[in-house]
Amino acid sequence: MFISNAFADSGAAAQPGLVEQLIFFAPILLVAIYLFYTQFKRAKEHKSMTEGLQRGDEIVTLGGQLGRVTKVHEQYIAIEIADNLEVLIQKVAVQGVLPKGTMKSIK
Repeated sequence: MFISNAFADSGAAAQPGLVEQLIFFAPILLVAIYLFYTQFKRAKEHKSMTEGLQRGDEIVTLGGQLGRVTKVHEQYIAIEIADNLEVLIQKVAVQGVLPKGTMKSIK
C-alpha cells in the first residue's frame, strides 16, 4: 500500500578516461575545424571578387539577376540589367563574375 523508498546503487560506475574522451571528440573537432576553414576560405574569395569588380564586368546577383557593372562605389555598384535601366545594389549581393560575352550569348 505504501510506496517503498528508492535507493541509489552503491556500486561506482567506471568513468571514461582521457584517451577514450579524445577518441570520441577528435573526429567531431576535426569536422568543425574543416567546416570553419572552408567557410573562411569561401568568404575570403568572395571578398577579393567583390573588391576586384570594375566597370564592364558581367555579374550575376544572389537573386539571379544578370547585369553589366556601370559604376563602382565603395559599398555599392550600379548594374545595367536592360537597355537604359540601371539598378544600385550592394557589392555583397554579387554572387559571381561571368565571362565576357555571356549576356550577349543569352539574349
